[in-house]
Amino acid sequence: MTIADIKNIINLLLKKYPHPKIALKFNNPMELLVATILSAQCTDVRVNGVTERLFNKYKTAKDYAGADLKTFEQEIRTTGFYKNKAKMIINAAKKLVSDFGGKIPSTMEELTTLPGVGRKTASVVLSAGFNIPAIAVDTHVLRVSNRLGIVKSEDPEKIEMQLRNLIPEDKWIFFTLSMILHGRETCKAKKPLCKECVLYKQCKWPEKTKE
Repeated sequence: MTIADIKNIINLLLKKYPHPKIALKFNNPMELLVATILSAQCTDVRVNGVTERLFNKYKTAKDYAGADLKTFEQEIRTTGFYKNKAKMIINAAKKLVSDFGGKIPSTMEELTTLPGVGRKTASVVLSAGFNIPAIAVDTHVLRVSNRLGIVKSEDPEKIEMQLRNLIPEDKWIFFTLSMILHGRETCKAKKPLCKECVLYKQCKWPEKTKE
């Protein structure tokens, strides 16, 4: 796919999603980190329901670091995989307190030293929490990028690096958010709405339905 093709795709997405926003609700980078960890294998709607109560109780990294594990597990239980998520959040908070003065760092290198924080989670925190250009490859970005023919890989990290080379840096945040929305609303995993897709002509997916 050429740079011109990429530019065309971005322009079409801009027309459909001029101001895309992250669906997770948060007030600061710490809340965003917690919400993003909870969002793994869980809908944003459910996460927002859980964090509405959670954020009233836990305000700082120190609060999370001092949380009782069993109690915290039950508080996030409905997000799924709650035992692992509880450990990740509490351990990440402990490292934030011990190594970063309780503050969320603003670099990929530092964020990925936190337990449970990979490049995708770090990219979400950087882009939505600090407005620092980053590309977060979730299931939607992975699927849509492959179907369109922008990338050819199932490895999120390889896809991220490919997209970083293809997409202008000032469009990284927009591209991620618009691709997520497009994947949720149109280019769905099981039943994509190809006839309604604004990117139909640009799409290289051999299984796309005919107009």
